[in-house]
Amino acid sequence: MKPRIGILGCGWLGFPLAKRFISMDHRVSGTTTTRANLNILSNEGILAYYVELFNKGVKGSLIDFLKDLDILIINVPPMRKSKEQNYLSKMTQLYEAVKIMHLKKIIFVSSTTVYGEVEGEVTEKSVPKPGSDSARNLLAAEKLFTSNKDLDTTVVRFGGLLGPDRHPVTYLSGQHELSNGDDVINLIHLEDCILILTSIITNEWWGKLINGVYPDHPTKRAYYTKEATKRGLPAPDYTKGYAGKTGKVIKTKTLDALKFKFSTPLDTSS
Repeated sequence: MKPRIGILGCGWLGFPLAKRFISMDHRVSGTTTTRANLNILSNEGILAYYVELFNKGVKGSLIDFLKDLDILIINVPPMRKSKEQNYLSKMTQLYEAVKIMHLKKIIFVSSTTVYGEVEGEVTEKSVPKPGSDSARNLLAAEKLFTSNKDLDTTVVRFGGLLGPDRHPVTYLSGQHELSNGDDVINLIHLEDCILILTSIITNEWWGKLINGVYPDHPTKRAYYTKEATKRGLPAPDYTKGYAGKTGKVIKTKTLDALKFKFSTPLDTSS
């Protein structure tokens, strides 16, 4: 029998991910923080639970959700303006519940923002230097799960997300005097996020750290100008930079070693 999968956070990524697992004949449970969305999840064959984590407590049915799962996917990003301890307190409560329920296999969806001020080529071996409270919280939450040797935890640090109804160019459009035009992009399409996460389970890639970033890295100036033109939007305006500046170039050595193939190019209007 295929493992039963639980997705904590069935939003922009988690909802289509759950539907993909169902199409692969997995039994899938999923959570939402909005009770009105329970029927939407249920209508897609997802066993739906209302779960909302707070600094000092949980609303909903966290234990019932975790019960009988074989694999838990944690897909709950910190709020950008969250106070330093808020997110970590929530993840600590989740961690304690995971231990109580004797779960063993975890996928923790993280972000390349944990690398912060690191410059140049960045791989899974690079030491993170988070530059914000939310990034520090995220890195601490990663360590919470990976430091427990009784858990088989794989962490996936996704780059900037794009896909249906979501593309960075929509909020960059028309902005002036942006200073990072010579930095390169570190993005990934929704379909490749789903492909990576399903591949972890299918191939049993446990105990890994993966940078989920598409391997093409054009400059922001070139990429966003092209994407704005395709959409009929005003292109963002970048100030003149200096030769040789690239910012971070985030690469994945783990997926290279696993011979993973990305499926969806970033040259898309979706």
